[in-house]
Amino acid sequence: MKKLKLFSVIFLIFITACKGKKEEDKIVDAEQATTKPNIVVIYLDDLGYGDLSAYGATELQTPNIDNLASGGMKFTNGYASSATCTPSRYALLTGTYPWRNKNAKILPGTAPLLISTEQQTLPKMLKDEGYQTAIVGKWHLGLGSGNVNWNEHVSPGPNEVGFDESYILAATQDRVPTVYIENGNVVGLDLNDPIEINYEENFEGEPTALTNPEMLTMKWHHGHNNSIVNGIPRIGFMKGGDAAKWSDVDMADNFLVKAQNYVKSHKDKPFFLYYALQQPHVPRTPHPRFVGKSGMGPRGDVILEADWCIGEFMKTLKEEGILENTLVVFSSDNGPVLNDGYYDDSDTKVGDHDPKGGLRGGKYSLFEAGTRVPFITYWKGIIKPGVSDAMVCQMDLLASMASLLHIDGATSDSQDVLDALLGISEKGRDNLVIEAGSRTALRSGDWAYIPPYNGNPVNTEVNIELGNSKTPLLYNLKDDIGQQINLATSNPEKLDEMTKLYKSIRGVGPEKIEALELK
Repeated sequence: MKKLKLFSVIFLIFITACKGKKEEDKIVDAEQATTKPNIVVIYLDDLGYGDLSAYGATELQTPNIDNLASGGMKFTNGYASSATCTPSRYALLTGTYPWRNKNAKILPGTAPLLISTEQQTLPKMLKDEGYQTAIVGKWHLGLGSGNVNWNEHVSPGPNEVGFDESYILAATQDRVPTVYIENGNVVGLDLNDPIEINYEENFEGEPTALTNPEMLTMKWHHGHNNSIVNGIPRIGFMKGGDAAKWSDVDMADNFLVKAQNYVKSHKDKPFFLYYALQQPHVPRTPHPRFVGKSGMGPRGDVILEADWCIGEFMKTLKEEGILENTLVVFSSDNGPVLNDGYYDDSDTKVGDHDPKGGLRGGKYSLFEAGTRVPFITYWKGIIKPGVSDAMVCQMDLLASMASLLHIDGATSDSQDVLDALLGISEKGRDNLVIEAGSRTALRSGDWAYIPPYNGNPVNTEVNIELGNSKTPLLYNLKDDIGQQINLATSNPEKLDEMTKLYKSIRGVGPEKIEALELK
C-alpha cells in the first residue's frame, strides 16, 4: 500500500475514530503531524501497579510520572507479557509471545543473544522507515553467541537487532559483568586487567560474599553471594576489569545523561529511544541525594530517583523543542517484589504502601500483580488526557507503531491497538496470554483463568503467591480485582469457555493440555 504522510494518517485516524464528537475535537495540529514523531519507550524494572501516586499510592509521591499520566492516557489494564524481565523485554521488542521461544526466560549474564538477527523487531522496523534508533539502560536479552570475550568487541547484541546506538548494562545490576557496554565495547576497559566471567565456579583467590563477608556494605538474603563489587554481593563470578566497573550509586545519573545527550544530538531527525531504567530492581542503590527521602528504605528511594530522572528527561524534550512531536510510552517489565535477594528494609519499612495496588501476586506470579503494570502514553497536543480501561500490552507496540506510520507487513502476536494508545477508542485487546516462568494463563474480557499447576503456591523467598493450584482458578476481575473468589466450580460454563480459548491460543490440543498445565 502506498504510504501516506503522517499528517494524513493521524488525521484519518482521528476522523474515523471520533464519530459523534465535536468537529474541533477531530482536528490535529498540522504543524505537529507533518513529520514522523519521535518515539520514546521509558521502561522501569519491577515497578508495581500501586507504586505511583498516579495509580493510587499515598505513601509515595511521583509527580513527574504523574504529569505523564495526567497529561496523557493512563491505562488501568496495561500489561507486560510476562511476570519476569527477560521475557517481557523480548516481547516488547519483537512483538512475539515469549512462550513461543523456549529460551525466553531470565538469562544469566553470559547468555547468548536471545533475539535472532533475522527476526523482526520494533527498532528494525522503525530504522527501515528512516528512524534513528538507540537503547540506553538495561538490556538482559543476551549477548554474543554464548562464549563472550568481554575484552573484545561483543557481537551480536542490540546493534545487530535494529539499534544504531547502544549503551547498556548486559544483564541486571545484581549480575556480573558489572560494566557498561557501548556499541559492543566495554566502556573504560584496561586490557592489562582483562575481564573474566564465570557463572559456575569462582576464580582462585577471588573474594565472595561467603568467604569475605567483612567486605560487604549490603547483606545478601538469598541467591546473591558470589563476587563482591562496590561492597555488593552479586550473582556470578567476575575477575579483573576494575577500571571499567560501574559506580552503582551513579548509575541512574549516568543513564539519564546518556539519554539526554542522545536526544540533543539526534533531535533534527525522527528517533526511537528505548530508555530502560534499572529502578527499582535490586540492588537498590539510590544516589546520596535520594537516600532516606521516601522513608521506605532503598526501594522507595530509588522509585523517587527514577521519577526525578524521568522529569529531567522530559524537560530535555521540552527544552530541545521536540516535546510536541514525541510519543512517550511509559511502563514496567513486570510487577513488584520487595525482598528480592538483599536485606534492604524493603519489606520492613513498606508501612501502608501497597506496591500491588490492590492486586494479588507480584513478580513471578500468574496473578494480576505479576503482569498488570503502570502503562501510560503521552503525546502533547495529540493525546487528550484521560483514563482508559482498554486492555493493552507492551507486545502491541510493534503493530501499533506500524499502524501509526502506515507500515505494511508487521506480522506477529502484536495487535494494532493504536486507537486505544492515542485515546480515541476504548477498544483494546480482547484477550492476552500472560506467563510467569514456564507457566501461562489467560486474561479475556473481565475474566482471568489460571490452569492447574503443580508446585508450591507461594515463593517463600520473596513471599509472593505464584498462582499454582491443582485445580483451575477463575476470576471475574470486574467484581473481584483482588482475585479472592474462585468461580471455577460455580461457573462451569465460563470455565469451559476460557479453557477452550486458552487452548486455542496456546496451540495445544486436549491430549497435551494436562502435561502443559502440570509442568
